[in-house]
Amino acid sequence: MILTLLFASAMLLISIVLSPLSNRLGMPVLLLFLVVGLVAGQSEWGMLMSADVSSTFLVGNLALAVILLDGGMRTRIETFRVGLKPALTLATVGVLVTASLAGLAAYWILGLPLLHALLIGTIISSTDAAAVFALLQNHGLRLNQRVSATLEIESGSNDPMAIFLTIILLELITRETPPGLPEAVGLLITQLALGGLGGLGGGWLLSRLLNSLQLQPAFYPLLVTATGLSVFAAVTLLDGSGFLAIYLMGIWVGNRGLRKMDDILQIHDGLAWLAQLSLFLMLGLLLSPHEQLTLLPEGLALGAILILVARPLAVFLCLWPFKFRWRELLFIAWVGLRGAVPIVLALFPLMADVENAAIFPTIAFIVVVLSLMLQGTTLARAARWLKLELPAEPGALQRTSLDWSTEHNHRLMIFELDGEHWTPPRTLKGVRLPADVVVTAVLRKDLLMPYEADLALQTGDKLAVIGAEDTEVKLAKLFSSVTSIPALKESTFFGAFELNGSVELDALAQNFGVQIDDAIKQQSLDYYIQSCLKAPPVEGDRVSLGAINLVVKSVENGQVTRVGLKF
Repeated sequence: MILTLLFASAMLLISIVLSPLSNRLGMPVLLLFLVVGLVAGQSEWGMLMSADVSSTFLVGNLALAVILLDGGMRTRIETFRVGLKPALTLATVGVLVTASLAGLAAYWILGLPLLHALLIGTIISSTDAAAVFALLQNHGLRLNQRVSATLEIESGSNDPMAIFLTIILLELITRETPPGLPEAVGLLITQLALGGLGGLGGGWLLSRLLNSLQLQPAFYPLLVTATGLSVFAAVTLLDGSGFLAIYLMGIWVGNRGLRKMDDILQIHDGLAWLAQLSLFLMLGLLLSPHEQLTLLPEGLALGAILILVARPLAVFLCLWPFKFRWRELLFIAWVGLRGAVPIVLALFPLMADVENAAIFPTIAFIVVVLSLMLQGTTLARAARWLKLELPAEPGALQRTSLDWSTEHNHRLMIFELDGEHWTPPRTLKGVRLPADVVVTAVLRKDLLMPYEADLALQTGDKLAVIGAEDTEVKLAKLFSSVTSIPALKESTFFGAFELNGSVELDALAQNFGVQIDDAIKQQSLDYYIQSCLKAPPVEGDRVSLGAINLVVKSVENGQVTRVGLKF
């Protein structure tokens, strides 16, 4: 027992210590954890840990539940304005199209019976929330909201469809009297309905508990985790989609402006990473590289068809009606990352004792590794090549929630002044700070000083500011800039000029000499941009107007409020 504990903790330690190496090599960190598990599993030490199918299945489900809960709490409700309909279409019809095409490819490549081949296609059809969330966060990418919202919502909500198709195909393979269409449709409706009701009901209950209970600070994240797993298990026992339920519960809780939310998210970030580490290490221990090599050519061929044919076709068919630009379609098609979900789904045939069941996890493993190596390592470069990356948004160096009011969510935020705005030194007189904001102290080098109105602030000063949580971005733009993505500067992306969205096109003709048709001169920039896009506008959208590119800089309540001009 002690040796098993030593081995498990040592693997976690090695994976964490080696994680910086993944950034230098451009390798997804999840792949590194999988490799550590594979190497350890083939040594004598690997025999110390039990990595049988049932235990791996249990760990996989718990890990995916924790990851989806964390991802849901970080999904902002405003992303649903532009991403909900396309994401749900991709999470349902897209999964069906991908599974069908991949299944037909498996039928041709592997020579399996049609139902077995379609089962393989279904197992590898869904994108993995863990892989998508981790890679987007790890690369520090700030994407066009239409793209990021679609990817996040799709990866968090496509598991029910993949699980439903897997169960139906297993029933067709194993039962003497296969389920008919009414029974299959009833199962899908039951899964979605119970998942939706359980998630929203659990979120409502948890939000009430978080606001009413007075607990030790450390108990709040534990309460969220315990409630989330309880909802996940209860909905699953009722034959509903536990994954959908815990994801929706996370969205509800994360968007209610609850107390202690910053602390909860910080702890859950660590829990989500622990879940991913544990899951990929367990999968590495369960799978044997020797078994994977026997089907390597077939697995690579199937993976190539999935990545280059099935996923792109599904994306184009599902998202074309929603007026996505071709660059956005290409990127969403490329970021169809496979992770732990296909391997966990591949354990279903093993538990059902299907004929040739060992093929399923083997093929899933090869496809997952290919996806992480090919798509995961090129994600950032693809975003920049397709010009979908936005300038990094400035933020506070540190932030701490102040739990002193049940009606207001205030934060203590630390900002560092940069050279662009604070050379030479100047005071805050004349600077329009957001309402309900108080500057409390200044740290200059190692000297802590109380803030005074006539104090000249300079580059390198750190300001302690108390304000509402929604003031952070505005304050960050006033106090600091970011260099996390040095190649992409705000001025080069949006242009040197910035105008209000209500400005009429006639003003551009007069001030910049742009040739504009008389019929549209009275249109505002907002109206013109929206009429050209034919889709809800998001930051980073571009529309041509003669020799000028109009770049959307900010959107509020569906209206374009600020526009950049690029010549």
